[in-house]
Amino acid sequence: MPIRFTTAGESHGKGLLAIVEGLPAGLRVDAAWVNHELARRMQGYGRGARMKIEQDQVEWLAGIRAGETLGSPVAMLIPNRDWANWEDVMAPEGAGEIRRRRVTRPRPGHADLVGVLKYDRLDARDILERASARETAARVAVGALGKRLLDELGVEIGSHVVSLGGISCRAPEPLPRPLNPASDRSPVRTLDSEAEALILARIDEAKRAGDTLGGEIEVVARGLVLGLGSHVSWDRKLDGRLAGMLMSIPAEKGGEIGLGFEAARRAGSAVHDPIAADAPGSLDARGGFRRGSNNAGGLEGGMTTGEPLVVRVAMKPISTLMTPLPTVDLSSGESAQAQSERSDVSAVPAMGVIAEALVAIVLADAVLEKFGGDSLAELRRNLEHYLTALGRRWAEMRVHPTPHPAPTPAGAEGA
Repeated sequence: MPIRFTTAGESHGKGLLAIVEGLPAGLRVDAAWVNHELARRMQGYGRGARMKIEQDQVEWLAGIRAGETLGSPVAMLIPNRDWANWEDVMAPEGAGEIRRRRVTRPRPGHADLVGVLKYDRLDARDILERASARETAARVAVGALGKRLLDELGVEIGSHVVSLGGISCRAPEPLPRPLNPASDRSPVRTLDSEAEALILARIDEAKRAGDTLGGEIEVVARGLVLGLGSHVSWDRKLDGRLAGMLMSIPAEKGGEIGLGFEAARRAGSAVHDPIAADAPGSLDARGGFRRGSNNAGGLEGGMTTGEPLVVRVAMKPISTLMTPLPTVDLSSGESAQAQSERSDVSAVPAMGVIAEALVAIVLADAVLEKFGGDSLAELRRNLEHYLTALGRRWAEMRVHPTPHPAPTPAGAEGA
């Protein structure tokens, strides 16, 4: 069955809960794998004080036994250490006495105002606690399981920062493999050491000004088999599924696949990727073909081509400013300065880790949709059979090529 997941929890509640269904039985997992991804999400120059409080560690609640998935729903808990400082504010039960630290001055750019009006609340904390990007820790935990599954199938997913605070980064060609150990060495997860120094200075400058910075990251998935996704219906196209998932990240405002918007500025001859046959005997996950470029970012017609999947997402600056913008106090109706608690100057490096997780969820779902299997062993057999059939078909086409039709004689059209 396809992967389904849900999360629950508030930023300063007891913890975050994630439940994921659809993983095959027999997948080896351990808490250290998930915790590594959770730790990566908390890194990055320009993060706020919350990162010094939390030390995210996953607790298995269901679906795992003796280090393997059972095929049943997997439930994970990530406790919030900061709960101890907020228990009187976030207590599930009680009346008006727990309404301390009320938020009545909504922040421009956040869910505060619209959420208060939509859900008929008086305290924006009822909105912001769930709208907080803290929720993405639960999705990173789910994505870690998706990565674990894809790792078993030879798929590597990594990311790097391509711009931050208006400073662009140059990436080497080809990208390092594996990608994450190289990008994680940088405090802002860039592969460009010169840009790194400029970005660090830019973050320091924004911090002094009480401001925040956005940026762009790139996620690359290598080792994917041709044919994931489908062209036949809008909701099965893999590019649409990726876009929907990635745009659900808090503060995301744009996404690209391959050349993205640049493709709209070029002629077709400078956009589309030429097709060539691989050498005899080199049949692989690309079906025996190769591309002269990868401007499509590994997707054509909503399906993977077997080339690396390349997606980019853009994050706006965080909406909590230490130098607040004007707003309206909901309790008085008077002009005021927006609420400020603690905030990151930039979470762009962490956004790359979150985006990796969500790409992994979509790809793991597409793999299971295509190949099925109640167990990892069955999934592997189905994938191997598909690859063998792809190779056999291309070999047979080479031996028995389809004859080209004879040219139509001049003047015979419509005869």
